[in-house]
Amino acid sequence: MILPIYAYGQPVLKKVAAPIEPDYPGLPELLANMWDTMYHADGVGLAAPQVGLSVRLFVVDTTLIDRDQKRDNDVGFKQTFINAQMVDETGDLWTYEEGCLSIPRIRGDVERPKVIRIRWQNEHFETHEQTFEGINARVIQHEYDHIEGILFTERLKPLKKQLVRRKLDDIRLGKINPEYKMKFYLGK
Repeated sequence: MILPIYAYGQPVLKKVAAPIEPDYPGLPELLANMWDTMYHADGVGLAAPQVGLSVRLFVVDTTLIDRDQKRDNDVGFKQTFINAQMVDETGDLWTYEEGCLSIPRIRGDVERPKVIRIRWQNEHFETHEQTFEGINARVIQHEYDHIEGILFTERLKPLKKQLVRRKLDDIRLGKINPEYKMKFYLGK
């Protein structure tokens, strides 16, 4: 089932998400719905806060990234991340233009370390720890930020932040016509 994606301005996007337990109600259905929602919106990652749930869960599929956007050694992967914890971020800072399903039609250059080490549980609650590089690391970092209550727009340079402020207000107020189902926060 396609879920509405929570738009910029929704309070759930600014909360640090809570851990999730194996007995979380409807977890298999939630995961299936998150994959469906992400693919429907042409995304490569989606975090639970983006569908209104403040839990430490996100899905990533970098096999969908265009080959020309990947570096020579980048191989795409598809993975569910539950209760992820960043272990380390290393390497040179790498600037790359990011976007977000919760912030449609806004893109901006974000600097992130090239290499990460992350620990997580998969959909069977088996624990993994792995190092990721390049575009794979970046997508994970972006989705990890969501479960930490951080949006990519907070990582933009000050001038770019000023340039997108009005567009962000339009998204927050629902004054856009997205290509997928969204839920806007119209409160104060």
